[in-house]
Amino acid sequence: MSRVVKKRKLDEIRQDRLYFDSYSDVTIHEEMIADHVRTNTYRTAILKNSESVRGKVVLDVGAGTGVLSIFCAQAGAKKVYAVEACSIAEQAQITVKHNNMEDRIEVIRGTVETVDLPETVDVIVSEWMGYALLHESMLNSVLYARDKWLKPGGIILPSKAELYITPVIDPVVEDRLHFWYTVKDQYGVDMSCMSGFARKCIMNSDITVSAVTCEDVLSHPARFAELDLHSVTPEELRSVKGQFRCESFGSSAVNAFCVYFTVTFPCPDSTAPLVLSTSPCKPETHWKQAVLYLDAPVEVVQDTPITGEVRMYPSEENARHICIHVDYSIGEQKRQSKTFSIPDWSSEAQP
Repeated sequence: MSRVVKKRKLDEIRQDRLYFDSYSDVTIHEEMIADHVRTNTYRTAILKNSESVRGKVVLDVGAGTGVLSIFCAQAGAKKVYAVEACSIAEQAQITVKHNNMEDRIEVIRGTVETVDLPETVDVIVSEWMGYALLHESMLNSVLYARDKWLKPGGIILPSKAELYITPVIDPVVEDRLHFWYTVKDQYGVDMSCMSGFARKCIMNSDITVSAVTCEDVLSHPARFAELDLHSVTPEELRSVKGQFRCESFGSSAVNAFCVYFTVTFPCPDSTAPLVLSTSPCKPETHWKQAVLYLDAPVEVVQDTPITGEVRMYPSEENARHICIHVDYSIGEQKRQSKTFSIPDWSSEAQP
């Protein structure tokens, strides 16, 4: 094995360790379970699919504290394999026992790629979504479980994911940039020259995870990608891309794009599927939205076209981290390009 390949494998092992270690603390599980939109939508979806769950075998990929596994048992599952790679699996086992479910839920410590189940399964359930859908997500693990353990005709909860983009105005950024023009009136020192530096620092290439308000959205959203969990392949996840076109609602200044996602659960007994949405115009979730700042704001008027292409792909430095490349044109402006990523703070703290 070459030194380069060996180093890459060591880096992947360290990245996985950091990822799983982050789920060993109570804080992240508190945040997820306290997210009512997330947790209640999963509970509702599992109960609405009770006909497909009752008396069947379920695999919970990345079970965490085991709450989804318990929902499945409550819906009548005969057996649930709760697979969890990090030490929170010990707490999941305690929770399962505390709820008198140990006869139906088996907590298995390990990654789904390395554990050995005694049987194939009828249902896969997983809460695998990350920021901007794919950042640090477990979707590749879900697809591995699908290909290895799911019976033909089995169901996956959720079964579909969609990605959307829309132009926005972030007034907080504009206020922060304008601040430097107010210093002279307050303190007698003209610091307007700091505005350009501030713009570079604030409107950088980071994917900013923050809550966007519906009032700051400047057009109808454009869907640029759809993932069918029954058919999408790991190779396709290496480049998730699509075109978009929006038209602005009115006069404003676009200073960012907002990327968000939805996931859809099948509902056999209902005319409409159940959708978990992270839209800024829906109740807030812990995923919030991914905000991509332009280098400078662009003025738009009613029906100004905003067009382009989005491409999402794994970072070369850390395959669990997502990069988002946007090619775009706003009105008559020439085509612009910018690539965004979420800073890997953990790598700076590690030797």
